[in-house]
Amino acid sequence: MNHETDFPAGIWETFARSRPPVRCSPGYLIYLQNTEATCFYFLKSGRVKSLIQSEDGAERVLNLYTAGSLFGEASFFDELPRVSSAVAITSCEIVPIDRELVTQEFAKNPELALAMVRYLARTVRLLSGQVDQMAFRPARWRVANYLLTLSDAGGLLSCTQEDIAAAVSASRVTVSRVLNGFARQGWVEPGYRTIQIREPERLRALCALGGEE
Repeated sequence: MNHETDFPAGIWETFARSRPPVRCSPGYLIYLQNTEATCFYFLKSGRVKSLIQSEDGAERVLNLYTAGSLFGEASFFDELPRVSSAVAITSCEIVPIDRELVTQEFAKNPELALAMVRYLARTVRLLSGQVDQMAFRPARWRVANYLLTLSDAGGLLSCTQEDIAAAVSASRVTVSRVLNGFARQGWVEPGYRTIQIREPERLRALCALGGEE
């Protein structure tokens, strides 16, 4: 499941009520790794990915965001350079959230500040889990866990095999083989830039067994 699903629906929309959204085209670079974080963002519509780029140009996708999500908040709050870049996957509407707006909204609603602390803690936990899965888990576990973690409440994940490969540190061929295996078993249904989870309990069972059947 996505780590935001147990927050009240629409909790972050308060940030978007007093500011007009910025429209972005697919492929638009929203912010760049190692730059100053003067704001973070509420994603009003569309999809965005965050990624890390190494010195040799290799990229790894960290997360995929859908409408209603926040992104870019960690570096904003710790006031250090951004550790990742963010790129629009589709046409998007985003709302920049600066310190003036954060202070204003937290003063009006202290519960929102507590929710933000929980959200940041979940982000740290999610990234820690990604480190664990890259270091110690087989490919089937990594792919299954990725699907469960980033799919929406209906079990739908919008991404490509290349996105998954970058996120789980595997080759696209390996990801394709794993997904085809899941599809043959009826656990998932791949589509054009989408994957629909049909039997999430099977994927959870696989993860519980460490990726081995």
